[in-house]
Amino acid sequence: MRAALVQMTSSDTPEENIKSALAWISEAADAGAGYVLTPEVTNCLSASRARQQDVLYTQDQDPTLAALQEAASNHQIWLTIGSLALKTSDPEGRFANRQFLIAPDGRIAAQYDKIHMFDVAVSPEETYRESAGYRPGTQAVVADAGFAQIGLSICYDLRFPGLYRHLAQSGAQILTVPAAFSPVTGVAHWQALLQARAIETGCYVLAPAQTGEHPAVRGRQRSTFGHSMAISPWGEVLSDAGTTNGVTYVDLSMENVEEARRRVPSLTHDREFSGPDG
Repeated sequence: MRAALVQMTSSDTPEENIKSALAWISEAADAGAGYVLTPEVTNCLSASRARQQDVLYTQDQDPTLAALQEAASNHQIWLTIGSLALKTSDPEGRFANRQFLIAPDGRIAAQYDKIHMFDVAVSPEETYRESAGYRPGTQAVVADAGFAQIGLSICYDLRFPGLYRHLAQSGAQILTVPAAFSPVTGVAHWQALLQARAIETGCYVLAPAQTGEHPAVRGRQRSTFGHSMAISPWGEVLSDAGTTNGVTYVDLSMENVEEARRRVPSLTHDREFSGPDG
């Protein structure tokens, strides 16, 4: 299976981002990709909750989701929409950060709400409190895409290895990690964490990313790290998109998953233990 990772610079105007995503998906499909992945918050990257309230939709009304479902059907591809920011019925008015796996007939094969919220102070000038605007998910997801079992995750989830071990032990052969990673933590941790998750699980790790300076009609402008990456089940970097917009390609073989797990079968070596006592 040829996979394609889309790297883009989403603004806080969904109509613009739909056009960009559709163009990159079309390019990837024309190049022979049967599986295409877009980054986190493909539809709208914004630091302004007021702007999000103005431009976001619920899932059943979201034009980005509808357009990308149609694109998957038209191109007859599997499509991971890295995530969409969506309105919900949350009593506090918080949004969902929701990933979708779209089948070649355009149906939603699986969806996943980001579990771990990015509530951090990277520096005095760069702080985030994702939980103020987004409600966390509670359900891990592995989906059958025919060519592989896919474990879904989003960005900050990457720092929680227990989630990925659970996904792999539940059958995942590919782990998706779409992201809008901070430039500061990206330089320090992005590649190392992606490789660690692949090595620990014997899975392919596919991580399409947002990149660059993100145009904003309202609120502060966000910057993201880029460097969409594909990592092999043995931990090798198969592709690195750098910081420019575009599509990178990788050929996937589930035989490589089986081989990595045969060589180091750590997923079957869990042991019960006790302590330390608190």
